[in-house]
Amino acid sequence: MSDKRTVSVAQLRKVAKVGDAASSALQAALRPARNLGFPYRKPPRPKGVEMPKEKSTLGADFDTAWARKAPARAVRTVINRGPMQAMVRAIANPEVEGLDRLTDLLEQDPVPAVIFAPNHHSHVDTPLVISTVPEAFRKKLVVAAAADYFFDKRMKGNLAALALNAFPIEREVTTRKSSDELRRLIDTGWSLVIYPEGGRSPDGWGQEFKGGAAYLAGRTGVPVVPVFIDGSGSIYGKGMKRPKPGATKVVFGAPLWQEEGENTRRFNARIEAAVTALGDEALTDFWTARQRAAAGTNPKLTGPEHNSWRRQWALADHRKLGKAGQRRRQRRRWPDLG
Repeated sequence: MSDKRTVSVAQLRKVAKVGDAASSALQAALRPARNLGFPYRKPPRPKGVEMPKEKSTLGADFDTAWARKAPARAVRTVINRGPMQAMVRAIANPEVEGLDRLTDLLEQDPVPAVIFAPNHHSHVDTPLVISTVPEAFRKKLVVAAAADYFFDKRMKGNLAALALNAFPIEREVTTRKSSDELRRLIDTGWSLVIYPEGGRSPDGWGQEFKGGAAYLAGRTGVPVVPVFIDGSGSIYGKGMKRPKPGATKVVFGAPLWQEEGENTRRFNARIEAAVTALGDEALTDFWTARQRAAAGTNPKLTGPEHNSWRRQWALADHRKLGKAGQRRRQRRRWPDLG
């Protein structure tokens, strides 16, 4: 027994010696690199000197210009026509209506840039819009995305820029830099998807529209196309850990231009009213929605002004009218017991 222990201890000592030798050799090889100075390493900073902060490259300052160049556009085309289309069909199974309202725009040569303004309930909304807009717009389409969510990390921002052609904007107040860049993109023929609500619905109902789409349309002279998406909130709404496949409906409205003398606030109210009417159309029919729109009685996207439990109760009844209430796993037939 003692001989075996002696042998094992001797072997361990040999292994340790080999490890020490390898470590010494590695340190010797790296020593010249450690001694290298500027420009191979950051320049030294004198003690007591306060250096200026490095400029941020995340959030609203994230650079996405590379995503609109030819190589990235080619990759994005493959992604959109392959994995994204398949994912949208498998998870959301969209029914599309209202594309005929864009015929006048599509017949122009070249096809002008437009601003798509959908409601926003789910992360599925952006792939849905990208997959359902006409190909003429999809070729040059930019998505305005929340800078603090999609561009807070380098890898996440690069993926969003490559797959969605996302552009970072602030949720509350768009900076002059972001606004000028978006205006430049629109002026050069890029269409834009921007969510006037500013973010996903927190409770399943809509939120009041902010004026970003109306402001950009007024400054560039391009039309706003209202879009209503029904059913996406029950598939992958805010707070859900994983998507639940279902059905959706995407309804495109007629283009809207800012009228002469109309300010941004009134134009924004008109855009919200148009999306509200499309929401009513998605749950009823075109004629009923238009009659209610003329009377100003379309059901509000923001839901009833009640407390939380009554809003949730009303939301359940509201969803039964749309695609969310027609999901396959919810179609149950109770037996007739006489």
